[in-house]
Amino acid sequence: EKLCVSEPSNAYDFGQIINAVNANKDKAACADLLTITEPKKLPVLLSNKLEGETLLIFIQSLKHYVAGKDPGLVYQHLFYLSKAERFKVVLGLLSKNEKEEVQQLFDLLSESQSDQYSSEDLESLKKVYEL
Repeated sequence: EKLCVSEPSNAYDFGQIINAVNANKDKAACADLLTITEPKKLPVLLSNKLEGETLLIFIQSLKHYVAGKDPGLVYQHLFYLSKAERFKVVLGLLSKNEKEEVQQLFDLLSESQSDQYSSEDLESLKKVYEL
């Protein structure tokens, strides 16, 4: 049964939803959460709680559920996710396979057209993700 997700108003609410999403490996609910959450609020909502598991489910959810519909939103989320506290630490802990998933998401974005980003924007964001 899919989790029902409403827009989190603070870091605590967001953390609770993320915990439930991670516990159930619920990528569809995670995609809903990312669709209703304003990308620029991500660093604040994540606070200092970004973990590898969370980064990964974000990437997978964006890849499977959002990229096909709204590549611009995916780009925005990737951009602001990279501004979150602990991002560099978590990125450094990803396995080769996990990095591959991040690469696949960037590949999807480069195949898509959006007025939210240019190919230059995408290339510079890929460097931030160490790809």
